[in-house]
Amino acid sequence: MDWRKIILATCIGSLSISSVLVAPTVSSVEQPLSQRSTQQLQKQARLITVKVLSKDFLGSGILIYRQGSVYTVLTNAHVLRSGKAPYQIQTYDGKVYAATLQSMSDRGNDLAQLKFRSDRTKYAVASLDFHSSLTKGNKVFAAGFPFDEEGDRDIGFVFRSGEVSLILDKALEGGYKIGYTNDIQKGMSGGPLLNHVGKVVAINGMHAEPLWGDPYVYQDGTEPEPELRQQMHQYSWGIPIETFVDLVSSSDSNFQAEVKK
Repeated sequence: MDWRKIILATCIGSLSISSVLVAPTVSSVEQPLSQRSTQQLQKQARLITVKVLSKDFLGSGILIYRQGSVYTVLTNAHVLRSGKAPYQIQTYDGKVYAATLQSMSDRGNDLAQLKFRSDRTKYAVASLDFHSSLTKGNKVFAAGFPFDEEGDRDIGFVFRSGEVSLILDKALEGGYKIGYTNDIQKGMSGGPLLNHVGKVVAINGMHAEPLWGDPYVYQDGTEPEPELRQQMHQYSWGIPIETFVDLVSSSDSNFQAEVKK
């Protein structure tokens, strides 16, 4: 059984079920991008983007999967490490749910999953483009909840347009591989990066011009050429959604069991 097709069918089906609660989706894949379709994408992104909380706001997450009344949220591992359990998820309608840690990647990828239960409200979940055909210059849209200038509270949901600038042949530490011009700020880590038809292509996680550390090292320990490294500083970075799909396929037995039911 092709579990990837099951995930995609489930995600699309869930989005349809929840359409009574949401704004209209993009009407046609072939429709040229316009102000109206951008607004639709923003509404769609708002529905699948959540806040990750502990005692305080930690960052953003993506409603990635639903099995019955149990939802899986994908976020960055570094988002969870910035706080302590117990965690909570706040959905677009302001409701807050107790969440449990499902898994945290142990393969050098900055990914983690949380679970929560909603018995009364059905939420839309993301549609995934895990056979991404992104190329340099493609329009992409980043969503999340950035912190204010003081860094002590989020300023609300934001949706920022940009384009793909770099796609690396091999991933940086954390699994980061897609560079883009969208302005990603602290708090938006774990939020979705969508393509022009509203499918999640990557997980936000690293903003441009980092103030400390050197994140531009490949997972194999080698370093980019100086010219390429200088370019990397200019862009935000995301982890391709297919990295998550591959991790689920090879290491998350619980998730596999759920999608095979």
